Amino acid sequence: QVQLVESGGGLVQAGGSLRLSCAASGMIFRTKTMGWYRQAPGKQRELVATITSGGSSNYVDSVKGRFTITRDNAVNMVYLQMNSLKPEDTAVYYCHVHFNWSDYWGQGTQVTVSS
Repeated sequence: QVQLVESGGGLVQAGGSLRLSCAASGMIFRTKTMGWYRQAPGKQRELVATITSGGSSNYVDSVKGRFTITRDNAVNMVYLQMNSLKPEDTAVYYCHVHFNWSDYWGQGTQVTVSS
C-alpha cells in the first residue's frame, strides 16, 4: 500500500526558510514522478513543484527561484527546500504521487509564514 508521510512544516517569519520532507513507501519510488502541492484556506489545491524519476524539476511561477525540489532514491525521500518565504506561501503542503491509475496524498504539513 502506498504511503506518503510529510514533515517539516511550521511557523516562520517572512524571508525565512523551511525544508519539507516526504517519506514514501509501497511502490518502486525511483521510477515515479513526485510532486508537492499546497492548499491555502478558501483556495483550491495547487501544484507547487514536481520532480521526475530522472531528476528533472518544474515549478509553479510563484515559487521559481525560491523553492527547490529534490529526491533521494536511496531512502525513498522527496524534499522541498523553501527559501525567501512570503505570507502568501501559507498553506497545507501535500506530497503526491500518481501510481497504478490512482492519486496518493500524504496527510499534509502546515506552513505558516508571518509578516
